[in-house]
Amino acid sequence: MNAIIEFMKRNYKILIAVLCLSVTLFAFKINAGKTDPDPNKDKMLLELLAFVIEKGHYNPPVIDDAFSKGIFKDYIESLDPSKRFFLQSDIEEFKQYELMLDDQFINKDLTFFNLTYTRLMKRMEESKKRYKTILSQPFNYNIDETFNADYDKIPYASSLVDINERWRKQIKLSTLSSLVTKQKLEEDKKKKDAGYKMKSFEQLEKETRESSLKSLDDNFSLIKDLNKSDWFSVYVNAIMSRFDPHTSYFAPEEKDRFDVNISGKLEGIGARLTKKNDFTQIDELISGGPAWKGKELESGDLILKVGQGNNEPVDVVGMRLDDVVKKIKGHKGTEVKLTVKKVDGTIKVISIIRDVVEIEETYAKSSIVEKNGLKYGVIYLPKFYIDFENKDGRDAGKDIALEVERLKKENINGIVLDVRDDGGGSLSTVVDIAGLFIEEGPIVQVKSAGRKKEVLYDKDKKIEWDGPLVIMVNSFSASASEILAAAIQDYRRGVIIGSKQTYGKGTVQTVIDLNQFVRNSEFGDFGALKATAQKFYRINGGSTQLEGVKSDIVMPDRYSYLKMGERDIDNAMPWDKIDQAEYRIWNSNQNFNQAIVNSKARISQNPQFKLIEDNAKWIDVKSKENVYSLNINSFKETQNQVENEGKKYKPITDYKNNLVFKSLPHEQSEMLKDPALKDKRDIWHQALSKDVYVEEALNVLDDLQSKTISKAAISNKMKKDKLAKS
Repeated sequence: MNAIIEFMKRNYKILIAVLCLSVTLFAFKINAGKTDPDPNKDKMLLELLAFVIEKGHYNPPVIDDAFSKGIFKDYIESLDPSKRFFLQSDIEEFKQYELMLDDQFINKDLTFFNLTYTRLMKRMEESKKRYKTILSQPFNYNIDETFNADYDKIPYASSLVDINERWRKQIKLSTLSSLVTKQKLEEDKKKKDAGYKMKSFEQLEKETRESSLKSLDDNFSLIKDLNKSDWFSVYVNAIMSRFDPHTSYFAPEEKDRFDVNISGKLEGIGARLTKKNDFTQIDELISGGPAWKGKELESGDLILKVGQGNNEPVDVVGMRLDDVVKKIKGHKGTEVKLTVKKVDGTIKVISIIRDVVEIEETYAKSSIVEKNGLKYGVIYLPKFYIDFENKDGRDAGKDIALEVERLKKENINGIVLDVRDDGGGSLSTVVDIAGLFIEEGPIVQVKSAGRKKEVLYDKDKKIEWDGPLVIMVNSFSASASEILAAAIQDYRRGVIIGSKQTYGKGTVQTVIDLNQFVRNSEFGDFGALKATAQKFYRINGGSTQLEGVKSDIVMPDRYSYLKMGERDIDNAMPWDKIDQAEYRIWNSNQNFNQAIVNSKARISQNPQFKLIEDNAKWIDVKSKENVYSLNINSFKETQNQVENEGKKYKPITDYKNNLVFKSLPHEQSEMLKDPALKDKRDIWHQALSKDVYVEEALNVLDDLQSKTISKAAISNKMKKDKLAKS
């Protein structure tokens, strides 16, 4: 079975979905009318998982009281992340089992699960009556009160009176946010059309309550259709995720969705989502998709509402991820409006026209730029893709080799390989790509449980590119990206430039079909287990787990201070080290160290980087502000203050580096037949021309040039400038 390197960017243990496909790590399958499952099947599933995880996991932890406490914490958080269902008395009752869940797992005991399931159903039914009562009367937005949304720190409600008040404030905050947005839209309409009759405050206030009521009704009708087995999957995954963050159980329906081959064309906005407590968060934008092209939606944004065209937006806070995905998906040409909370705290309505998200845009592509009389190539690799079913299909290794060959024909003087936001993929393609830049030698070391290490080599002595090389990374570069960056760094073959460190995922997962261990079962399909089966190591012996790859040149970025890496997950596997492989350091570039020194000096004096660093600190402060005023005037004042403070950082998005990026000749020929390709490349080239990070990477290529080439380039540039003036 092929080991697929996968990547999760955040410390959220529920699920990840691709908007345009709705592929989830685990999700509920809505199917009204299903009966509760046979408890004997649940017990057999636990027995199967206990057997398979012990044999199949790279380093299974001791199943003891500490393990049990972890299950308890994760499970309760996944059932009630915003602490709006369970009372403190419920938690105290549950706690009698806090140190017993390890034994219940081994003994196939469902007592704790049955207790929590029954109690949750009761509390949810109470909540349904609660929100209807709250929304039956107008809110008073003139009184001074606040709501604390720091769910990790606030206690559970001590009584029904306490939880009623918590629901009232939470709903009031949601309606207040909608009300302020509606008022602003009305004011904008009035500015555009003096004859427009604005809706009254009372009308808008009523509309927001009606909208919230509909959203909550929709939510609870979906919950009603869930059966006990759906919730049992949550319990099982709370157990599996304690082995490590990338180990999880797939119920049969989820296994089918996981197996979907992502190929062809998909309709949507082109983004990945993840669940963060009750919020849906933008995890990643898919290169070339509508959201990516729009440049407004960003990683870290929280989706509060989803609207279809001019229809009333629906509140999606607290909604299951699968259902948020369904609301955002849609046909090409239709409009979806996302009300999001930005990482800096501002609330923004973003309009996106759905389009076809072409997988072609996730393949490698390259561009040429001239700078200081020299010509450079920029290669962008969104992921390390491969088609395991078709050996003649496209894969990242072959495509990067082709791009390098094309760039060489244009007589380039250096290459920037951009793997920012690249979450990984095929291990074999990493070896192929790294091998393009070295003569031969080890690329990565892989270790399986109880086995000797395996060293993966580049055995081809041919060097496709022996000139100056820069690898661009950021904190979202993970897994295969980290292997590539680590190999290039260990060989000192090129300069690694980007975030302080990459994501830090140094493990490999494999999917194990549980049905292969069962013969003639009366219970049907048992699904599958995705388990961490291997760890990979740098050729210097160190792991990329937790530590990632530390950049030779660190450039400030907006997310520097946010907790977004593997190291921020409490049960991530530890960093360790094995013996290094035998390899020879590349000694062909005499300017290597000086190029790093020069770049660090430039960055420290660059006002754009200083502004980005300042912005990162500001975002960190704002991300920790979780207390909101429920007084409409105070709420507006805070929002205006955040927006005004944010204007200071507008030059970050307005920046231009004055470099001109062009497609290679083969693409220019294709553009004559395919105008859509020209539009896509124009968008990419425009983004490159506004990218201060790419600009500095090209500066490093300048510094890596030999003195002979540098002098010749300066001479040629002076001649061109002289001719241009004449």
